[in-house]
Amino acid sequence: MSILVNKDTRLLVQGITGNEGNFHATQMAAYGTNIVAGVTPGKGGEWVLDGKVPVFDSVKLAAEATGANTSVIFVPARFAADAIFEAADAGLELIVCITEGVPVKDMMRVRAYIDQLDTRLLGPNCPGILTPGEAKVGIIPGNIAIPGNVGAVSRSGTLTYEVLYALKQKNMGASTCVGIGGDPVNGTNFIDVLEMFENDPATDKVVMLGEIGGTDEEQAAEFIATKMTKPVAAFIAGQTAPPGKRMGHAGAIIQSGSGKAEDKIKALEEAGVRVAKHPEELPDLLG
Repeated sequence: MSILVNKDTRLLVQGITGNEGNFHATQMAAYGTNIVAGVTPGKGGEWVLDGKVPVFDSVKLAAEATGANTSVIFVPARFAADAIFEAADAGLELIVCITEGVPVKDMMRVRAYIDQLDTRLLGPNCPGILTPGEAKVGIIPGNIAIPGNVGAVSRSGTLTYEVLYALKQKNMGASTCVGIGGDPVNGTNFIDVLEMFENDPATDKVVMLGEIGGTDEEQAAEFIATKMTKPVAAFIAGQTAPPGKRMGHAGAIIQSGSGKAEDKIKALEEAGVRVAKHPEELPDLLG
């Protein structure tokens, strides 16, 4: 079992005829992900991935024709909000937006709309999801993780890769790895994913990768302390970041005295979470 995606996921790729979309669709298909359709307005009727995947003009047409239940979005930032709206209106269960640079005001509109529907949005500006041995939706390299019982959730893509590989080096596998993205307004937060891992029988322990900015990690700490029975280990990036300077992600900034790494670490440790000083320590902290 896994969370969010597995071998039964029927994936649709928005922006599949673009360079990024085509490249990563090829990688996802090679991993074994079941890509059933692509969407690019004006390119309907074409076939991609060596003639194996049909392209449609709209998500609605693609979903109706192929039974797609999940979408991954590779479109320019100025079109990302409309792409999310389109996928949501087509009734897809899960939407994964890889696009970075989506304006905050666009995401505020998206969240207000998505929150009224029975659709989950992951991202934007995220690496996607990997369920080792079953499916990868997004840009997480498939060869850096093996199947196992560790659930991983992260705000940082590159940190995700480093920790998954560190786990693999210790012969520790992942049940599912979820990159939630580092933008100020996104579709899925730490608590959403931690709750899924808590309820997933295939996940026995969890690794959480946070960073400076916002209060998501502090809220996650409260959830871990009061609602989780499974052990959690964590790492917080940006421990030496100066106030007022954005570090990497749009949401990774210390403002008005909040969002500091030490505050997040303190909250997590008080919740019983083992916090690593360096990412490579996490496998040992999980035991």
